[in-house]
Amino acid sequence: MTDDIAIIGVGMHPFGRHDGLSGLEQGALAVRAALADAGLAWSQVGVAYGGSQDAGNADALANLLGLTGMPFINVANGCATGGSALASVVSALRAGAADIGLAVGFDKHPRGAFNARPADWGLEEWYGRTGLMLTTQFFALKTQRYLHEHRLSEDLLALAAERAFRNGALTPHAWRRQALSREEIAESAVVNPPLRKYMFCNPAEGGAAVLMCRAADVARFGGRPIWIKAALMRTRHHGSFEVFSPSLAPMQAASPTVTASRAAFEAAGVGPSDINVIQLQDTDSGSELIHIAENGFCEHGEQERLLRRGETEIGARLPINTDGGCLANGEPVGASGLRQVIEVCLQLRRQAGARQVPGQPRLGYTHVYGAPGVSAVTILQT
Repeated sequence: MTDDIAIIGVGMHPFGRHDGLSGLEQGALAVRAALADAGLAWSQVGVAYGGSQDAGNADALANLLGLTGMPFINVANGCATGGSALASVVSALRAGAADIGLAVGFDKHPRGAFNARPADWGLEEWYGRTGLMLTTQFFALKTQRYLHEHRLSEDLLALAAERAFRNGALTPHAWRRQALSREEIAESAVVNPPLRKYMFCNPAEGGAAVLMCRAADVARFGGRPIWIKAALMRTRHHGSFEVFSPSLAPMQAASPTVTASRAAFEAAGVGPSDINVIQLQDTDSGSELIHIAENGFCEHGEQERLLRRGETEIGARLPINTDGGCLANGEPVGASGLRQVIEVCLQLRRQAGARQVPGQPRLGYTHVYGAPGVSAVTILQT
């Protein structure tokens, strides 16, 4: 179709800790890597959307890459920033705003858990005093409730984390490249029950960039295009239980992940069973368990069977977070969603090395979730 959009270049600066290198510089390195991958010059980029939570305005990248006068829009959507930036570029290209668009994200977070200010999210100070602005508390509470409601074993949290670190050990650009056993994870320090130290991702540093163009221009720019069959985001409804929710409604509504996922599958004309490689938000291993079902890859409560049978491993039918996800890579908020997209592109190009999904993967799926209840989903195709 003439309004189809293709990814023609991807680039990353490895996630982790990089003393002496600013978040902005890591973003610029990622953009340069994407330009090299696509065989393009910075001057050819006609529109950009980007974001960073703690490392400055994304449009300041132009100071390092070149002041060309192009529209550069800053995006801030929590952990869904990267996915939101990509969806925005897709819309801009379809509208004819430019021939080539860039989605970019980077960050450089201080060490320690995220601990936002209530006033920044429209909440009063009492909410902060409960401890729930410290997101480890919220995710632990949500996980505990979910395990209870769906009769899932707490041991699944260690199983999901074990797979993440095992996949991260196969990923050259991952931050955490040491595989951990289920026992090591289950015996690590308790942070907020039932979640332990090795069940959480770390705030991190890094950059990621994705270059796109319209279908009509693919032949002109060459390369190995990956087609974007869906790229969209949704926000919360009244009654959904999200980060920074000050109360619970009597009737619970579907999360933004559910509505974004359903809309993406409808837009792409495919279903969960068609997907060959999957990236899901795993701020913690409990969130991953929840998101497997919310994205339609199983029914609630079926995660026990999936993980115990190894069905989410790289060589199985639902390969999830093949690069180790947030647990192994850490989470620079601005870049995390684009890391997912890049991993799926590498898998579909068959360039993923030791973590390559076997066969000929044709369809990939990415999902990010951010405060205060924002979800972005993409579906990619060779």
